[in-house]
Amino acid sequence: MSSQRLHPITIVFTAIKTIKDAIIPIIAMFFASFQRIASTYIYLGVAIFLILLITFSILSWYRFSYRVENEELRIEYGIFIRNKRYISKNRIQSIDLTAGVVHRLFRLVQVQIETAGGGTDAEASLKAVKRVDGERLREALKITEIQVPVQAGESINPSRHVMLKNLFIAGSTSGSVGVILALFAFSFAKIEQFIPDRIFESTIEWLIGLSILFLFGLSLVILLFLWLLGIAGTIIKYGNFTIKKNNDELFITRGLLEKKQITIPLKRIQAVGIEENLIRQPLGYVSIFAEIAGGSMEKGEDFSTILFPIMKASEVDEFLQQFLPAYRAESNKVAPLPKRAAKFYLLRVSSLFIFGVIGMAYFLPSFVWVAVVLLALSLLLGFLRYRDGGYRLEGKCLTIRYRGISRRTVSMYQKRIQSLEKKQHKIQKIQKLATMKLSIIGTGGSGRHYALEHMDNEQANRLAGWYSFRNEKPKDKK
Repeated sequence: MSSQRLHPITIVFTAIKTIKDAIIPIIAMFFASFQRIASTYIYLGVAIFLILLITFSILSWYRFSYRVENEELRIEYGIFIRNKRYISKNRIQSIDLTAGVVHRLFRLVQVQIETAGGGTDAEASLKAVKRVDGERLREALKITEIQVPVQAGESINPSRHVMLKNLFIAGSTSGSVGVILALFAFSFAKIEQFIPDRIFESTIEWLIGLSILFLFGLSLVILLFLWLLGIAGTIIKYGNFTIKKNNDELFITRGLLEKKQITIPLKRIQAVGIEENLIRQPLGYVSIFAEIAGGSMEKGEDFSTILFPIMKASEVDEFLQQFLPAYRAESNKVAPLPKRAAKFYLLRVSSLFIFGVIGMAYFLPSFVWVAVVLLALSLLLGFLRYRDGGYRLEGKCLTIRYRGISRRTVSMYQKRIQSLEKKQHKIQKIQKLATMKLSIIGTGGSGRHYALEHMDNEQANRLAGWYSFRNEKPKDKK
């Protein structure tokens, strides 16, 4: 294969990325110098910056080339210093194709190549190539898999699609309002320093002068807008979501504006989990995710790979049977935590609020009810964490269930666990309790950790024995 260049639209992408990375310093310098430097010099500086930016973007595109030779992807790049990167076909874990709005207008894709231990970024990224060239490159670098005989009852190349109404439910119950509010607060903190003091102070005075009823209504309108924005974001991100299985790989396609095609070799899957947040759990909806070894973790992406954004809890067994039969459990029951562990869960989440109630009762007694409500909610969360905690052993597969805010049930095989650590503090020893911490390889090659706290000490010892191969077939007490 002869050397090829990226599509010329890459010049625009490079320029936009450069401006995006430097936007905060540019704005700060502009406002800092606006009143001290004549406008002629400002325009001259902007013109010089644009000329340098365009020159840099064109040279970066011209000096970037790639080719496949001797079962290697060979990339050469660099304007002044020539860099050469060779990626062996055997090291490649997956090749993902992504098409944003601009890509789709020109029938292009971005090719991301991931290798084992590639770090938080992709090993190589081709920003814009023709779709046919991207698909041809993926086929050229794909390792031929051994055909696995299909077992009786197992679907051949199954696929599943998310319906639009389910995406609406996913967006409505995702709890993304809090995330959007946090992003808004972060953005406001960044730009607040550029708002003139006179405008900022007059706006605050105007808000203070409004009636309580109007502010309450305005807050409801803002929350409704953010809720609708969260729904729209979910639909845009997971629109046309399809998962397919072909031999030893899963193929995921998703996105309305930015179309992503993700390839997941089954051998890279370290764990498979089910997540239920506080809103979805009573409605009987869950999402399925997987922890993938290696690969990249781009900004804005999830720490775990979503295998299916939303489905009924009753459909999970059928989904796992189709796509990941090795992770399908014979029973959904888990060994619960002992009753003596409950007090630890309750105290851990409520201790801060107990002091809050005492402080509010002393300093602001008229608002003590706020601290009492927060204390009650923290006690409820502590009880849910205790009630949902547990584990299950089935041969060489370990399943743990725990709760932060959402409840997660994660299954992993013995050979995928990198370490298993038993921890005890003095009070736990007296109560015959222990905490088990498990680690696997996660996204970006970094460690992914799980902990089941305050479990029975005997159960912890049996898990440690199971992991160290001393007990081949442990059986839980009924």
